[in-house]
Amino acid sequence: MSIQALREQIAALAKEVRALVEGKKDQQWTAQDQAKYDESMTAIEAKKGELKRAEAVLDLVKDETLNNQIIETAGKNLRDTKSIGNELYNKWLRGGDAAITSEEWAHIRATMSTTTPSEGGYAVPASVAEKLIDSLKAFGGMREVATILKTTSGNDLSFPTTDGTAEVGELIAQNTTATGADPTFGTVALPTYKFSSKIVAVPYELLQDAVVDVEALVRQRCATRVFRATNAYFTTGTGSSQPKGVITAASVGKTGTTGQTLTVIVDDLIDLVHSVDPAYRALGNCAFMMNDASLKVIRKLKDSAGRPIFIPGYDGLAGKMQDTLLGYPVIINQDVAVMAANAKSIAFGDFSFYTIRDAMAAELFRFTDSAYTKLGQVGFLQWSRHGGTLLDTAAVKLYQNSAT
Repeated sequence: MSIQALREQIAALAKEVRALVEGKKDQQWTAQDQAKYDESMTAIEAKKGELKRAEAVLDLVKDETLNNQIIETAGKNLRDTKSIGNELYNKWLRGGDAAITSEEWAHIRATMSTTTPSEGGYAVPASVAEKLIDSLKAFGGMREVATILKTTSGNDLSFPTTDGTAEVGELIAQNTTATGADPTFGTVALPTYKFSSKIVAVPYELLQDAVVDVEALVRQRCATRVFRATNAYFTTGTGSSQPKGVITAASVGKTGTTGQTLTVIVDDLIDLVHSVDPAYRALGNCAFMMNDASLKVIRKLKDSAGRPIFIPGYDGLAGKMQDTLLGYPVIINQDVAVMAANAKSIAFGDFSFYTIRDAMAAELFRFTDSAYTKLGQVGFLQWSRHGGTLLDTAAVKLYQNSAT
């Protein structure tokens, strides 16, 4: 069965589940309804497993077979960039500084957003740097929902903040002086910190093979490593010599009832939702964020009428429908703690108030010293600067599991 057919079947099953749950809003959930829900969810998981296996086979074929299709695709990728900078970047990846002529170095320096450093440093072309950031988004987590701020320098930034959710006006009689109530302002700092991809070692054979997209290989590997490092700090960073994570910055909106050390009940999730001021919920951006292991627990929960509170998403013609919980999207972030005693395992709120800062351009270094030469490899190391903090701590609240 084709991948497209499997996706269509998954979407059809998800639509059935959604229609079943939503059609029972004012009715009692019956045993027959539950049986149908369980049957559809089991079928969805089976189809997703089949889809994952089919995609893995295609990936294996793509990785192991260097046929005409791959050659054409690689060539097309280079043609589509329509950028001399990208062509020179690929040339430098394969051959290093010696492969670039003085005229080409002049062009590189003219097209970089920052000065190209000496000793093998290379400021990555803007189009490649943009691909790096796009690759980070694909992993899921904080970059899916945070506000992304790009700056041309890494200097510290301070954002003014104010919380007016508790401010009210007054009813006042004629000829009476109005009461003073100046708003309170504060500032939140958003510094940047240096991250590295660690060294990526690439065999000579790949660099010498013209049909291999070296740019994509190095970029994807660097993106994977930078993502894993930054996402962890954007989630649970302390804010001291590192980004301040959303879990660290937010306050607890609901503590689990006694006995809920490894679980959560529906009433506590509802309390968590309502711990976020309605002014934030009205913006339409609120979502749940949790570890996939926590979602596994929540998928088994039902409301007072016996209806499941989790509804699976699907890929539709109008775009992707996300998984929803109590009507809100669910964001999977594997750096959020799994459920355990006192664990802050679920976050809810408007995560667009979390700002991720990407400073300047990424830099790539190429190593050909003896440590790599004797192994028939060339090393690449990417540096980039990132920061993150929750600018309005009232926008996100946490569920903390019970201590006992």
